[in-house]
Amino acid sequence: MQRPKLVGINHVALEVDDIDEALAFYGSIFDLVLRGRSAQMAFIDIGDQFIALSRGRTQAADDHRHFGLVVDNRSATRDALEAAGVEVLPGRGVDFRDPWGNLVQIVQYDEVQFLKADSVLRALGVEPGKTELARAELRVKGIDAG
Repeated sequence: MQRPKLVGINHVALEVDDIDEALAFYGSIFDLVLRGRSAQMAFIDIGDQFIALSRGRTQAADDHRHFGLVVDNRSATRDALEAAGVEVLPGRGVDFRDPWGNLVQIVQYDEVQFLKADSVLRALGVEPGKTELARAELRVKGIDAG
């Protein structure tokens, strides 16, 4: 029997205490497009994917469990975090915890082996280029990044 291949991530669900507060928090940092919401959940578009904010945080703050967001400009993200009074965690990257303890890592699109279709990039207003290091990582996997 052939095993299925992992193709991508459709969405990540984050537990938060309050949907309105979470939308305000993430909206103070990122340019958000709300896909939909209910009393218990909100859905934020990320091009052809989304983040689900789910009401009801049940665990302690994350130490190692985390999720990574890809942005067009990591420096602008750091600036937005600092302007919002959010602590950027020590280290070489831009990592932070949201008010509910979710650990978030920020990476910049052109520096990682993550690819979006050109049509999605155009819709987001993101340049399609990649650094040579990111292109090399993709070539090793047989993926042409231009």
